[in-house]
Amino acid sequence: MNNVHLVDHPLVQHKLTLMRRKDASTASFRRLLNELATLMAYEVTREMPMQEIEIETPLEKTTGKVIDGKKLVFVSIMRAGAGILDGMLAVVPGARVGHIGLYRDPKTLTAIEYYFKMPSEMHERDAIVVDPMLATGNSAVAAVDRLKEVRPRSIKFVCLLTCPEGLRHFHAEHADVPVYTAAVDSHLDGHGYIVPGLGDAGDRLFGTK
Repeated sequence: MNNVHLVDHPLVQHKLTLMRRKDASTASFRRLLNELATLMAYEVTREMPMQEIEIETPLEKTTGKVIDGKKLVFVSIMRAGAGILDGMLAVVPGARVGHIGLYRDPKTLTAIEYYFKMPSEMHERDAIVVDPMLATGNSAVAAVDRLKEVRPRSIKFVCLLTCPEGLRHFHAEHADVPVYTAAVDSHLDGHGYIVPGLGDAGDRLFGTK
């Protein structure tokens, strides 16, 4: 699929399989999501723009590369995005964090916004949107619609799982936004859940199922 990056590193796939198991405890699910997000952070930041600066080592002056521009922004789609956010901040602790609060109407499955807060000067920042699942694509589309209003320098979307229907919907609206995922599953069921999936990521992460 165009503009879809499958993160197929063995450690990512191993941890995802352990998370899928229905008997995985809340504690183990949370730990695995954190570890998996840390691994995915390396992949999604691989092509970040760099610039050279002059530094002084204990021995002499030299030049070295640093990330170019304002600090990266991780944009968490509440509430389940928090599980990926923590793992990514372990790799990029200086990143700024934005939040988009969305909930899914149980009847129409459309996304309804209740919160939006971003760092300043987004036009100079690269944004990475995080949410464990890209299922119907409604929340992802709504989040990126809203994010584009503040004009970040670039946008990427990171999820653990997605499916063909969700990707088609998302890229019909945002063909310019690459999706990084650990798996493209079979399909959506009648309730808008990814199959085989791993259930409701938010409920499993916070123990609210």
